[in-house]
Amino acid sequence: MSAFNSTSPRARLRDIVPSVFLGSWTPGPKNGLTDVPGVRVHTQSIHSEDGNVNTGVTTIVPRSEWFTKACHAGIFRFNGSGEMTGTHWIEETGLLHSPIILTNSFAVGKAYTGIYQHALKNYVGDDGEVGWFLLPVVGETFDGYLNDLSVFAVTPEHIVMGLESASSDPVKEGNTGGGTGMICQGFKGGTGTSSRVVPAAAEGKTYTVAALVQANYGRQHHLRISGVPVGRIIADRAAQKAAEAKTTVPRNEADESKETKDGSIIIIIATDAPLHPTQLQRLAKRATVGLARVGGYGHNPSGDIFMAFSTANEIPVQTVNSNVRRVDPFKLGSHSIETADDQTINALFEATADATEEAIYNALCMAETMTGNRGHRIEALPLDELKEIMDKYHYTGIPAAKAVPN
Repeated sequence: MSAFNSTSPRARLRDIVPSVFLGSWTPGPKNGLTDVPGVRVHTQSIHSEDGNVNTGVTTIVPRSEWFTKACHAGIFRFNGSGEMTGTHWIEETGLLHSPIILTNSFAVGKAYTGIYQHALKNYVGDDGEVGWFLLPVVGETFDGYLNDLSVFAVTPEHIVMGLESASSDPVKEGNTGGGTGMICQGFKGGTGTSSRVVPAAAEGKTYTVAALVQANYGRQHHLRISGVPVGRIIADRAAQKAAEAKTTVPRNEADESKETKDGSIIIIIATDAPLHPTQLQRLAKRATVGLARVGGYGHNPSGDIFMAFSTANEIPVQTVNSNVRRVDPFKLGSHSIETADDQTINALFEATADATEEAIYNALCMAETMTGNRGHRIEALPLDELKEIMDKYHYTGIPAAKAVPN
């Protein structure tokens, strides 16, 4: 039995419904992105005293030496009504050598500048010359319903602080980071994360794959949790109560907000498995499976952009200044890297889908009700009702069978 009750604080799905089935693979110790060795994360929220500003920044540092040692990476665009800068270069070369910043749609430029300011502060030589190549990676989703975008609250200084403060601690979830003002599946959304550990062929060796989401998409009636149509059940109950009381059904501001701008989801997948860029593109595609399980359809105005990166191999980052160039670009060189066998990759595919699914659940379960810009109010997923609904279902998401008499 879960110890969760209606007076409990916000909690992750596994804490609310311990029996919930979320795939065959075990989570890492933190059940989050920072379970991947070397990956660091920081979240910060920005609020104004009048309640109209509710936004933030999520910072992901792929490895401490990101500036000189690139990670292999892959991109998948499920639906392209959104932005993630730096992806042309990743698609061209399969290399990620930038931090990843997630924020709101109007803060992309400030985040881009902040990464450059951090680089100028830390990586300019004694002569003051910029002899390096850096295309910052910044992803966005739209938080204009709960956040006054006209204020441009995010500044380059927020980005610099995030890069300097990123750690391997458990990632904060819900109304935090870039997810501070986001809305998901008819309820308050935000930042969520989860991880899985899968076996390797070598005895005793394992690999970790983890997902971090900035969830800002979808409608309530599409919400499913472990196969249970939670969104429809909650909506039907509200309609029934209204009918019995002979009142109108309460407005769902979250769904109404999606009538004009459906929202988006950014998904970042990290792993220490030795995957090359094409394999990482394939991994990024599997995030779609997890999104679909929860109720994401990739509607026309939704920006659903996914990135996967691996920390296993270290690729030297190129320079552009001939005075500090380490190689002759006209004499072919080579790198030795470890790569996974495609025939053995299925566990990683499953783990990616499962971690993505759970990361979205954690964003929903950890997010709190918010009243924001112009008095708009978005309710959090009611956890006591969620638990009561889920307790009526078994692992498969079908009602518990009654005992058959002998």
